[in-house]
Amino acid sequence: MRIAVVIVIVFLLVAAIAFVIYHDTHNFVVREYVMESSKVKRDLTFVLLTDLHGYVFGNNNDRLINQIEEINPDYILSCGDMLTARMIDNKVHIEPGTHVLTSLASRYPLFISNGNHEEKIKGFTREFGNLFDRYKSGLVRGGVHYLENESFDIPEENIRISGLELPLDFFQKVVKKKMDPEDISSRIGDVNSREAEKFQILLAHNPIYFKEYAAWGADLTVSGHVHGGIIRLPLLGGVISPALALFPRYDGGIFRKDDRAMVLSRGLGTHTINVRFNNPGEVSVIKVRRK
Repeated sequence: MRIAVVIVIVFLLVAAIAFVIYHDTHNFVVREYVMESSKVKRDLTFVLLTDLHGYVFGNNNDRLINQIEEINPDYILSCGDMLTARMIDNKVHIEPGTHVLTSLASRYPLFISNGNHEEKIKGFTREFGNLFDRYKSGLVRGGVHYLENESFDIPEENIRISGLELPLDFFQKVVKKKMDPEDISSRIGDVNSREAEKFQILLAHNPIYFKEYAAWGADLTVSGHVHGGIIRLPLLGGVISPALALFPRYDGGIFRKDDRAMVLSRGLGTHTINVRFNNPGEVSVIKVRRK
């Protein structure tokens, strides 16, 4: 009798875990983060999208697009990995990410930088050919501002948006590569005294360098990459990062250093380990209040 009870309990537990994994892998939530700055001229609402990895929510991602239209942000930011650099049926599926980004760019100013997967298809031309050029040109034609170590000024808002493109060795596993100040400034320049008066937004896919981003001058850094730690445990948070770090310090949420902040999205999709547990996808809403 006791064995039967144990079997039933184990079965129910496994079924519950399987249900949560299925639910969290196929759904997303909206999370709101708030910061203040005296640099902005008015209250602003940003939506952050990252790590879609070719996922589709609803018919042609209509669930995702409709949710963002309901939020009705002033600007949309993306720090990459909207595709997965992997051949499936002899092709990389760029269409879901392209459709989401261009559909939204027709309604809202949208800025994107590279994640490590875009960087991979850009650099590995022997494997992927000119796929990156085709992907980028399709987004630009659709109205997306594609920032590869470039900056875009919006004078009427007193904000400057920069997209940081890092080589793949800054995404290496296990051992964190040291980042020197010139690793940022040589790519997107320094924040001089005049530029420092602007609200500096940095699109930087890898969050582990938050201190370096803040030291460079980013008032708001937006990042992804960690997928919330894939599996999240109560009190402990995310379990593992793509760099194979257990219980990473930066797993998701808002992090602050003095008057600077980083919003780290838990992302929307998965890759390699197609599992999310206690960790549904995330659409991040960032509200910057004028102080």
